[in-house]
Amino acid sequence: MVDDEAGFEALYRREYEPMVRVAFLLLDADTLAEEAVHDAFAKVYERWEKIDDHGAYLRRCVVNRCRDLQRRRKLERRHRLEGGAAYDELGARELTDALAALPHRQRAAIVLRYYEGLSEADIAAALDMAPGTVKSTVSRGLAQLREVVER
Repeated sequence: MVDDEAGFEALYRREYEPMVRVAFLLLDADTLAEEAVHDAFAKVYERWEKIDDHGAYLRRCVVNRCRDLQRRRKLERRHRLEGGAAYDELGARELTDALAALPHRQRAAIVLRYYEGLSEADIAAALDMAPGTVKSTVSRGLAQLREVVER
C-alpha cells in the first residue's frame, strides 16, 4: 500500500495542474474545474489497484465529471430563464464562448486534441469512442467553431 500511495501522490503532483486546465477549458469556471479534478482524483484513488493506466483513467474521470457538471449548469440556466427561452451569447471572449456552445463530446475531443496534444487513440480511450469517431467529432467541432468565429 505504501507504493500505491507514493504512486498516487506522484500522479497527483504530475497531473493536477494539467487536468485543472483541461477542466477549465471544458467548463469555463475555476471552482468547478477544481471540483471536477478533485472528484476525479478521488475516483482514481478508490480504484487505484484495479486500474491499469492511471493517467488515462484520470483523464476519463475528469471529462465525465465535467460533462455531469455541464448538464447541471445547463439545467440551472434553463430554470433561471423566463419562459425557457434559450439564447446564444457571444461576448468579448468569442472563442471560449464558441467552444462552450459545442456539444460536450466535440468540446472534449477538441480540448484533448489541441490543448492536451493527445493522439486519437488516447482521446478515444478517454471519451470511450472509436478512433475514427474521434476524427469526425473533432472535424465537426472545428467546422462549428469556424462558423461562429467567422460571423
